[in-house]
Amino acid sequence: MGDETAAGKLLPVNEGLVTGTDNEPRDVQLLGSKCDRCGEVSLGANAVCLNCGSDRITGIRLAPEGELWTYTVIRHRPPGGYLGPDPFEPFAIGLVELPDGIRVMAPLAGDVDSFEIGCRLRLEPWILQSRDGPAYRAFRFAAVAG
Repeated sequence: MGDETAAGKLLPVNEGLVTGTDNEPRDVQLLGSKCDRCGEVSLGANAVCLNCGSDRITGIRLAPEGELWTYTVIRHRPPGGYLGPDPFEPFAIGLVELPDGIRVMAPLAGDVDSFEIGCRLRLEPWILQSRDGPAYRAFRFAAVAG
């Protein structure tokens, strides 16, 4: 799938968070920031360090694989502008520990009863389509086969 959907151009779910020009797994990467002063790594493009406040920040691409640190299953439709399937389907959200020294909270792709703490996960693209508006380029993690 390219940058165009039935609703128009894909929008980033959040600026400075995900790279990629299409829905190909090899093109999607998480962006991060690393402080040149204290070494703190954070998710997304940041102008200042979230740990020490330094403005000496380097943009980095975060590792595409990590380990499931913890997770929970959402079994009831979230309130507000929920962009998931309709009718609602339970889904998992996990805290994925990346080798970059950061834990990223993200949706998990797959059967909600199949996840185990410590399993290997890989970043994958995810298109969120609003019912009456734009589609968003997002991400989630899926179990690594084998």
